Amino acid sequence: MDIDKLISGFGRFKKTKFKKYQNKFLDLVKNGQHPRVLFIACSDSRVNPALITDAQPGELFIIRNIGNMIPPYAPDNDYHATAAGIEYAVSVLAVSDIIVCGHSHCGAIGGAYKIPKSKKLIHVKKWLELAQEAKDFVTLNSPAEMELSKRLELTEKVSVLFQLNRLLTYPEVKRKVANGTLFLRGWYYRLESGELEYYNDEKKQFMAMQEP
Repeated sequence: MDIDKLISGFGRFKKTKFKKYQNKFLDLVKNGQHPRVLFIACSDSRVNPALITDAQPGELFIIRNIGNMIPPYAPDNDYHATAAGIEYAVSVLAVSDIIVCGHSHCGAIGGAYKIPKSKKLIHVKKWLELAQEAKDFVTLNSPAEMELSKRLELTEKVSVLFQLNRLLTYPEVKRKVANGTLFLRGWYYRLESGELEYYNDEKKQFMAMQEP
């Protein structure tokens, strides 16, 4: 997709979709946003949270980064984009749910098994350290002869669980989870089939999402 196509797409949006949602946008401007869900997804161009969930404007507060990773809570004076988004969603918007959504064929998980060597990717290499815990867990707890595709899929799912655990290092997240006003959910999206799975805490496994 080139810039001209994006500009043409904007034209179609302004003529059709914006008009469809114009009253909704005006209401969101007047009354502010009140999303109930923080959706943490991968920056992968093939993953579109609003498209997957058919969410309307104002319904999702979205954070996207490489590998849908959660950095551990670090109250220092550095810049923390993902952490800032989590804090804002939980403490200001008061979301009731946080979804961490992993996906198949994730380049970040693949990168955890083959760390890029390029000196141009210094920030990428550092960020991929957030996937190492999941990679190490799978390496230690799966058969050595497991096919690479299966190993990567398992790591993609295990990584979601490690990211959910890191959310609990954020004091306000931990407090709200403990008092039952915030719920953490792990999802897994299959690019090739459009299927969505969720982590079942009782059965300790990812299961197919069923429509309500």
